[in-house]
Amino acid sequence: MSERGVIARHAGTVLAGQLAVMAYGMTDTIVAGRYAPEALAALSVGSAVYITVFVAMMGILQALLPVWAELHGAGRGHEAALGRSVRQALYLAAIASVAGVAGLLAPGFLLDATGVPVALQGEVRRYLAVLALALPAALLFRMYSTLNQSLGKPKIVTWLQVGSLALKVPLTIWFAFGGLGVPAMGAVGCAWATVVVSIALLAVAIWLVRTDDLYRPYAIWSRIEPPDWAAIGRFARIGVPAGLTIMVEVTSFTLMALFVARQGTVAAAAHQIVSNLAAVMFMTPLSLAIATSARVSYWLGAGQPKQARAAIRTGFRIGLALALSMAAGLALTRHGIATVYTSDPAVLAMATGLLGWLALFHLGDATQGLCVFVLRCYRVAVLPLVLYSLLLWGVGLGGGYLLAYEGIGPWAAMHTPAAFWIAATVSLALPALILPVILWRAAPRWPPPAAPARARPAA
Repeated sequence: MSERGVIARHAGTVLAGQLAVMAYGMTDTIVAGRYAPEALAALSVGSAVYITVFVAMMGILQALLPVWAELHGAGRGHEAALGRSVRQALYLAAIASVAGVAGLLAPGFLLDATGVPVALQGEVRRYLAVLALALPAALLFRMYSTLNQSLGKPKIVTWLQVGSLALKVPLTIWFAFGGLGVPAMGAVGCAWATVVVSIALLAVAIWLVRTDDLYRPYAIWSRIEPPDWAAIGRFARIGVPAGLTIMVEVTSFTLMALFVARQGTVAAAAHQIVSNLAAVMFMTPLSLAIATSARVSYWLGAGQPKQARAAIRTGFRIGLALALSMAAGLALTRHGIATVYTSDPAVLAMATGLLGWLALFHLGDATQGLCVFVLRCYRVAVLPLVLYSLLLWGVGLGGGYLLAYEGIGPWAAMHTPAAFWIAATVSLALPALILPVILWRAAPRWPPPAAPARARPAA
């Protein structure tokens, strides 16, 4: 099969699973919106906080993809090393889980600092307290997903994620609206459904690791060794910057949701619709980025850097075509899409206008996402973090706040969520122009001069 075929098949499989996961959020948004505008507003704020915590911790674990893909590409003789690497990563997952749960149980400072109305905070806190129960299982399943992606076998995870929708959708409706002895819980009911699904997915993943032939050569299900802090430190050097980079990206938009919340229920609900759709659309370039980076790291582990660069070119050609097609499709159908989420006239009108900005936003989002994932294959993780911090927080969030509430130069304060989406579009266009240049300079220099001809996989 051609390189394009391998990447496209891998990306398509990952995308199906990612869309299933995003369907969880879409289900929550639609159900909460049908339950009450207040429930949708609480979900908007609560999910913003949860996503901030989850993706930061998830990013640390997902950054292990190039490490394991290199070990896989190195071929026979490295199976035991890969299994040991996975077991050592469990310690990193434990640390991430503890930190994440602590953040979800103590959101007060963030809610107060961003001006979330007091009347909304009680429901948000209850929502986050329930999701804290789901976080450890969700992170461990993400680690299992990363392992499968590094082996070029994402289909198992995809089937699990798609199949779990059969559990998530009816549970969300039941727990939100109540019935059969269960009280109506609104947004909190959506969170309880997520807890059940997360634990069920992890249980199946554990069973597969113990019994499936795919994992037997790596002896993953072996007695766990004491912590190897040197190996964990190598994980952290790529994982922590990667996790912080994702956190900066996501917080630039989750904090946006918290700032928008002060504009009222209509603004918060409309913003939640657009944010949810932005996340759904990003699943396509994200899946392509995962597939491309897995293939690039495989070739680097096999000692073939030219093949790795060919995989990069293939990934970018596919990504550009998809991004342009999706942006155009959204621009043409934005009103119809908004009607799927809400029947409230005020929310519908505002969301339709915001979706026009989302079409432009997606072009930059797709490009920078692919660049960041591939740069990790070359162990470039700190520079994107610095760039994101300056542009997404400074230009995106800071510029959006000024444009929304204070005005910038000749532009008066807009007092609508559109101000934040305009600034966010500009802030992502900049890294979409800068990161490809960094990648273009980094790829030909691999492996580093001091390294042997074959890239040395991390432990």
